[in-house]
Amino acid sequence: MTSLNRSQAAEAAEDAGSNPSPNPTLGDVVAARFHRRDLLRGALAVGAIAADRLPAACRAGIDAGARAAGLDPARVAARLDGLAPDPAILAATGAQAEFVRPIWAYIDAAVTEARVADGQARLRDLAPTFAALEERYGVDRHILAAFWGVESNYGGGMGEAPVLRSLATLACGDGARAGYWRDELVAALRIAEAGDGPDPLLGSWAGAMGHTQFMPSVYLAHAVDFDGDGRRDIWRSAPDALASTAQYLRASGWRPGEGWGREVALPAGFDYALADETTERSLAEWAGLGLRPARGERFADAEAQAVLILPAGARGPAFLLRPNFRAILRYNTALAYALTVGHLADRLRGEPGFSRDWPRGDRALTVFEIRDLQTRLSERGHAAGSADGKIGPRTRAAIRAWQATIGLTPDGYADPALLERIRAER
Repeated sequence: MTSLNRSQAAEAAEDAGSNPSPNPTLGDVVAARFHRRDLLRGALAVGAIAADRLPAACRAGIDAGARAAGLDPARVAARLDGLAPDPAILAATGAQAEFVRPIWAYIDAAVTEARVADGQARLRDLAPTFAALEERYGVDRHILAAFWGVESNYGGGMGEAPVLRSLATLACGDGARAGYWRDELVAALRIAEAGDGPDPLLGSWAGAMGHTQFMPSVYLAHAVDFDGDGRRDIWRSAPDALASTAQYLRASGWRPGEGWGREVALPAGFDYALADETTERSLAEWAGLGLRPARGERFADAEAQAVLILPAGARGPAFLLRPNFRAILRYNTALAYALTVGHLADRLRGEPGFSRDWPRGDRALTVFEIRDLQTRLSERGHAAGSADGKIGPRTRAAIRAWQATIGLTPDGYADPALLERIRAER
């Protein structure tokens, strides 16, 4: 949960530039290549906050929320008085990489041979813990290890930003989501008062904490004391963090005994309009349409339901996604993130990489170009949602609809050639 929040996670996206990590540090993020308008917006927001204190009106709102949560005003004051906003935080709020870096670059950076080897070593070293987690929660150990690896590199990068300062800065400076950040700050104050975590609380620049990067409100709702020491310590206890993640996934609809999905091979002449990301069919029905597992084996559970998605269009790998994939997306809504977790889990299990490669020669569209594409699609009657610079299911559906009207393969893939084609229309 390195992203902004669990429902918006990874939906704020600018260009993370050459940063090779899927979990950018604040310094990486601020150094990223922003579109000029977004940089100006962040700079104006930072400038609206005094450099040495929280604005009085914002502080009053925080204090009111803390009182409503039953926190001692004097203890809240002791933690917040003299707290100076971090001027770099607001410039980072939209800078995560999932929606602008090519999906293959994100996956390549996260699923390295070193990370696979490290994860397999952790699975061996903590085998009794993982077995107990599987028995209690029904979540596959390789999935849990994959979340751990992607979120913090197995505890090696949990973030060193003071959580209270980060969240206070966002609560007072990010007007569009001020209420969300204020609630997260109050939740963090409650955690600090309970004493389960380190003092001060440390985490990512957006307030995510611990081995598997929980936001404070999610910690309060789902954190677990799995090692039995009386504390829900997701910072210093990997078992607590992994159990908390398993608890969250079960609450998000994880189905024990089922996988997340798999890569599939499509037949010649396949109707790409069927890859609409929403229509569920049984694996038997998909097999009847000519799909087969990419490695040649047969589908094991013929009645299981799945949807088909082509993240890089007809020239990239195709995936049948099972309902458990939706539980992964509840953790972070970026398709790149969820595929990374699923793929790393498979690699930790000993499976090979993807059968079909990505179109690695393609350049990713910039945020400005995506907004332009979304605007043009909407003008042509294909609802792409707001022109927010994020390519999600609605934008891909609009692309497919437009492609079909002009005789292109309706695979929903946005690349520079497609943008030039729609710009050339009169």
